[in-house]
Amino acid sequence: MYFPTYTNRSDPLALMRSMLRDFDPGSRARTRPPVFPAVNIWQGDDAIAVTAELPGVDPSELDVSVNDNLLTISGKRAAPEAGDGATWHRRERGFGEFSRAIRLPFEAEDDKVEARLQNGVLRVVIGRPEEQKPRRIQIQAA
Repeated sequence: MYFPTYTNRSDPLALMRSMLRDFDPGSRARTRPPVFPAVNIWQGDDAIAVTAELPGVDPSELDVSVNDNLLTISGKRAAPEAGDGATWHRRERGFGEFSRAIRLPFEAEDDKVEARLQNGVLRVVIGRPEEQKPRRIQIQAA
């Protein structure tokens, strides 16, 4: 956990208050909604891969686009249907429109992008341009 240091010597308990704020259930930091969709990103020599959790999202309601070095995942998750006269006891799953933009470490080429949705997980693989791939340098013995 990161605790910022304070240079204000007039309040010796400022750091203690900051630490206690983390344990306060009413703290703003704990009430922020999670970012949707949750993503994992990893990079190899030839490509970068992005996986996003999209449970309950219809593939026809999903849009994946790449513009230069910006990957955008957007779409719409339908609201859950409840019968007439039903009473909600808990409603934690979000619905509606969403958008997530991810900056890539290189400019993507349109013909090297592949997206697949399987079991609620979107996988986008973006190939690296040939001129930006790392090259192995042969070392010669003298």
